[in-house]
Amino acid sequence: MIAALMLLLLADQTPVSGPKPPVDPARALADRYNNCIDLATGDPAKGETEATFWHRDGGKFLARQCLGIALANQGRWLAAAGEFEDAAQEAEVAHDNRAAYFWAQAGNAWLATRNTVKARRALDAALAAGTLETTQRGEALFDRARSMVASGDLAGARADIDAALALVKQDPLIWLASATLARKMNDLPRAKTDVAEAFRQAADDAAVYLEVGNIAAAAGDESGAKAAWNDAVRIAPDSDAGRSARVALKQFDNPAASATPKP
Repeated sequence: MIAALMLLLLADQTPVSGPKPPVDPARALADRYNNCIDLATGDPAKGETEATFWHRDGGKFLARQCLGIALANQGRWLAAAGEFEDAAQEAEVAHDNRAAYFWAQAGNAWLATRNTVKARRALDAALAAGTLETTQRGEALFDRARSMVASGDLAGARADIDAALALVKQDPLIWLASATLARKMNDLPRAKTDVAEAFRQAADDAAVYLEVGNIAAAAGDESGAKAAWNDAVRIAPDSDAGRSARVALKQFDNPAASATPKP
């Protein structure tokens, strides 16, 4: 009887859970943000849905930024630019330093739409804040330089690219852009130096070979231009650089025209 009673008491000793630990709002917000960004980059359509629901659920500027990333990764640059700008404006109202980064993202998206006026305005706002981290600031300076080139302000673009290179030395795209800009400004020694650095960092990029050929052509080096352009076609025949190189090589089809190669 005593043994049976003891078994009954032991069977009734189910664990009693204590009070649940309090939810950390900051951790919950970070988890939702990271999940949203992962979706926006890995599965943009699902990321768009998640960001939209999150914004309706009070996600504010973080949800808007996530939505912008999801839209950008679907090639919907105009809508993405609008979301990044809205995120930047909301963050400014909240006195959140991330506003500058959102402005930089807006500027990059506007460049993708070829609206250089709005790109310049957004990038000016990003850089004026003074809160961008080193790499972020370098990339924003580079993007602003791109908008300046499009508007014909080559001197302004030169200053921004030089500042960007001082901050982001390991970005072959900026070195390549610097070389192209130097060629357009008839500074062939600088063009050759900078394209050599771009080549050192990205020797498998057809765009680098295209610019090597362009610089050689500008210097009157026909054989160097031919060799570089043929390499661009060989490396990536269906890329923009490969197609541009193929067009450039056509000038040599006519021997009379090959005396002065044109990039």
